[in-house]
Amino acid sequence: MLLSLAISLAAGLAGAADRPYDEGADAKAQIATALHEAAAAREPVLLIFGANWCKDCRALDHSLKTGRNAELMSRFKVVKVDVGNFDHNLDATAAYGNPTRKGIPSAVIVSPDNKVLFMTRAGELADARSMSDDGIYEFFTKAEAAARQ
Repeated sequence: MLLSLAISLAAGLAGAADRPYDEGADAKAQIATALHEAAAAREPVLLIFGANWCKDCRALDHSLKTGRNAELMSRFKVVKVDVGNFDHNLDATAAYGNPTRKGIPSAVIVSPDNKVLFMTRAGELADARSMSDDGIYEFFTKAEAAARQ
C-alpha cells in the first residue's frame, strides 16, 4: 500500500513538471501581481505564452529552469500564461500585440508600468525543442538587451 502511494505521488509530481502552464489560473491577476512586484523590484516582467500540450513550450520551460538560463530568468518577474488551444486568455495575448500569431511559445517583456519593451513576432521560439540551452540563452540575452534600450 505504501509503495502504491509513493508511486502515485511520484507520478503526480512528474505530471505537474510536464504541465508548466496553470490552465485554471487567472492570467490578468497573475500579470497584475507581477507588475506590482516588478515595480517594487525595478525589474521587467517576462510573459511567456504557451500551453501544456505544446512540446516546444515544455522544452522551453525546462531549459529556462537550468544553468545560466535560470540565472537569466531571475532578472525578470516571469508569468507563464496558458493559451490552451488558442482559446484561453485571448484578451491577454491581444493586450500585448498578439505574440502568439506565429506560434507558441511566445514571449513579451514589459516594463513595470506595463509598456511592451520586446515581443516575439515571427514565432522565434516556436521550435524551442531544437534550440540548445545556449541558443535559448542567446535569444533571451538579446531580448533583454533590446528591452533595456
